[in-house]
Amino acid sequence: MDDLTRLSVKKVSFKYPGGTQSLSDIDLEIRRGEFIGILGANGSGKTTLLKVMDGLLKDCEGSVRLDGREIRELAPKEIYRKVGLIFQNSDEQLFAPTVFEDVAFGPVNMGFSGDEVAFRVKQALKEVDMEGYGKRSIHHLSFGEKKRICLAGLLAMGQEILLLDEPTDGLDPIGEYRMMNLLMRLNKEKKITIAMATHRVDLVPLFLDRLYILSRGRVVRQGSPEDVFTTPDEMEEMRLRLPQIAELIYRLKHDDRLPFDKVPLTIGEAREEIIRLVRK
Repeated sequence: MDDLTRLSVKKVSFKYPGGTQSLSDIDLEIRRGEFIGILGANGSGKTTLLKVMDGLLKDCEGSVRLDGREIRELAPKEIYRKVGLIFQNSDEQLFAPTVFEDVAFGPVNMGFSGDEVAFRVKQALKEVDMEGYGKRSIHHLSFGEKKRICLAGLLAMGQEILLLDEPTDGLDPIGEYRMMNLLMRLNKEKKITIAMATHRVDLVPLFLDRLYILSRGRVVRQGSPEDVFTTPDEMEEMRLRLPQIAELIYRLKHDDRLPFDKVPLTIGEAREEIIRLVRK
């Protein structure tokens, strides 16, 4: 394993106590500074995989390594100083009365001084565009604000790797793009490594360079969006679909015989293809 690999999953399988096989022979790698996607329909195993990668589910076959060390041999503090998981439902993660207390919980338990905790909370809230919210009641926050506070709680602990379970779930379209732009900023400017589990295929080509597709607990494809998005029928077999713009151009190309050179995945790419076709 090279020194750029932060998290490595090799031949991992996991079965719940009731006998349900959730993961089978998963191979996955997250390199330093990457922003990858784990794409799959509901029930594909995304959440289980994130929990295995975070060390919450240890009773699995195979190997999970954090910076080259087997995660099951690490103490919880060794893991949580580097890796943090944000649940799909923010209410499962927020428990303190106020924003400040919730974001401060991690740094306090890591043993930082009062001044250092206050500084970390202030910086974390600033990074998620929630400055001035420290005294606000958790119960008075909007759904999107709660997701940002969960994120701030991990940033305040100094975690370098974020595992996000459906971070845009429940947000309106503007909220989705604000969240994704925030994550992109943390990735590019703060050099935070991010793995995001999602089923929202329209977001993937805009923000992610590399992704894994999970289907029935197995990685069935990996690579760039151009590599993994193929035909509508093949995507349907994985209980997914093409991004909407790609679906439209695919139908125009194959059903209506319009001579598109390729099937674009974003509006910008589609615009270029349409202009080229019209001028031709």
